[in-house]
Amino acid sequence: MQTAACHSAKLTSLLLPRQQAAVSHRLCHCVNPGRRPVTNVCRIGCSSGFWGDTSVSTQQLVKHGNIDYLVSDYLSEITMSLLAGVKMKSPKLGFAPDFINYGVGPMLKEISKQGIRVVTNAGGINPLSCAEFLISYGKNVGLDLSGSVAVVTGDDAKNLMPGESSGKLINANAYLGAQPIAQALNAGAQFVITGRCVDSALVLGPLIHEFRWSPHDLDLLAAGSLAGHIVECGAQCTGGIFTDYESVPDWHSIGFPVAECHRDGRVFITKPPGTGGLVTTETVGEQIVYEIGDPAAYLLPDCTLDLRRVRLEQAGENRVAVLGARGRPPPMQLKVSGCEMDGYRLTAVSVVAGGLAAKKARLTAEAVLKRVRQIFQHLDYADFTDVTVQHQSKEALEVLSREIAPAGTGMAPGLTALVGGRPKVSPVLRLVTRQVDRSAFKPQVHFVGGRTISTIDAWCDVPASEFDRGTVDESDDIDELPDAVESELSSIKLPCRLIDLAVARSGDKGDACNIGVLARRPEFYPLLRRRLTSDAVADFFKHVFPPDRDHRQLVHRYELPGLRALNFVLDQSLGGGGVASLRYDPQGKAFAQMLLDLELGPEQAGTDSAATG
Repeated sequence: MQTAACHSAKLTSLLLPRQQAAVSHRLCHCVNPGRRPVTNVCRIGCSSGFWGDTSVSTQQLVKHGNIDYLVSDYLSEITMSLLAGVKMKSPKLGFAPDFINYGVGPMLKEISKQGIRVVTNAGGINPLSCAEFLISYGKNVGLDLSGSVAVVTGDDAKNLMPGESSGKLINANAYLGAQPIAQALNAGAQFVITGRCVDSALVLGPLIHEFRWSPHDLDLLAAGSLAGHIVECGAQCTGGIFTDYESVPDWHSIGFPVAECHRDGRVFITKPPGTGGLVTTETVGEQIVYEIGDPAAYLLPDCTLDLRRVRLEQAGENRVAVLGARGRPPPMQLKVSGCEMDGYRLTAVSVVAGGLAAKKARLTAEAVLKRVRQIFQHLDYADFTDVTVQHQSKEALEVLSREIAPAGTGMAPGLTALVGGRPKVSPVLRLVTRQVDRSAFKPQVHFVGGRTISTIDAWCDVPASEFDRGTVDESDDIDELPDAVESELSSIKLPCRLIDLAVARSGDKGDACNIGVLARRPEFYPLLRRRLTSDAVADFFKHVFPPDRDHRQLVHRYELPGLRALNFVLDQSLGGGGVASLRYDPQGKAFAQMLLDLELGPEQAGTDSAATG
């Protein structure tokens, strides 16, 4: 393991008292029979933020990251449903083969040589088959991995959702926590393959194992969960998709993140030396506000993470200290998500050239749809559910697919080509989300060809009153940051665009988009609090909300004073979200970039509550 490095007394003094007390308790009372000694520092590198991430990251982290653990995230709600469909066709499939073929496979010998331990959710719907594939790959390169590969199961929740549409539900999986991963590592696994779990658990599990944190060391679990939240999207915290993208060097060799985690709860984010990218308080801060809701209650299976006091310090070149995470008990229920069939879609793209191209394109589209609707009447098909276009019948959309190309000879001039040829009909998958009592789940750890371990959820027998309900005690006040003095505010020339004052990042949670906005300088934050109101954001994005809803009632603003940030949650803003949406940006990736064009001036003056839920 890595040797603990010396850090400034200034950073040590920033530890929360509860964290210091918890550490002291664990040091005095933990007993670890048959395990490695408790370590002080653990370095965890993340090589994948999604299924399809670059194949060069594993080699970079293994050879140059000086890591103890390699973690990789491959799953999303949609990925799970696609894997479920694949498994129905072939029972041996249903996992992410890229994890082995292009990730750890080519580096297996080096991983084994260095003693790096690997944790991944690449198991998807079928983690046991994923493990067997890994062991087989190892044999082909001369490695015997039998006995060292553990699988976490128990997330399948399809039988717990009987109320969903009969026959339409493809999959349903619970977001498990970090404890099963930790227990697999406790039992000696070098490789841990899971199905669905919260992304941050891939990092928290190793930390629980290494530092022997108990389920009640809530501030420490919060710090570890935050470390996982930051690195689980790979290069997004090392300069990827950063607002000031031109300041990020060498995209082609961008460094993947390494979380240097300390037993006392300190976390440092860095990257391998000699790589591209950028690790600053702003690149890390943008990732912290990515895909969050209420920052006071980020609900996870192992704790409820409070982000409001989190603060960042530049601790060196490409090295950022993450401090101030607070934890409360976890919720009594686990999140379960799945996908069900909701008809079919077809997307066709054609280029129209020449004068009045937009008019010609519109007339062509109207004529194609009119012709297809006439054919529908003869075939006794219902009308489209939506246009661009959706229908409950696959055969109906195949009619439309055949009738688009004839526009090139029988309608407007200047139609050059169909991009990608005749469009294909694809299913529409609707996200289904429920909360299910955690006592309904019994995760297990399986060693391939060997023993099975029943895991223990320390929170299953706790009275309901001890669980977090996603609310914050009114007495738990956050110290307000003082307003900037008039001389500081006078240096801000208004009107100006939001991008002059802030950086921002947006993401999705189902049909909601979140936009996190971070002040570039401390004196800008009071101005943002006063002028960037929920109403201002709602009015700016009025076009994305259902026309029959009051758009101002669908936007909620939250404050993160430690980061000098605001988080906006835009409900019902993505047209259904994911693959259920027919929009060009179904995950809200461009929302932050659009909001940064907002002009702030005297007309935006107003106030907003600190948190409106």
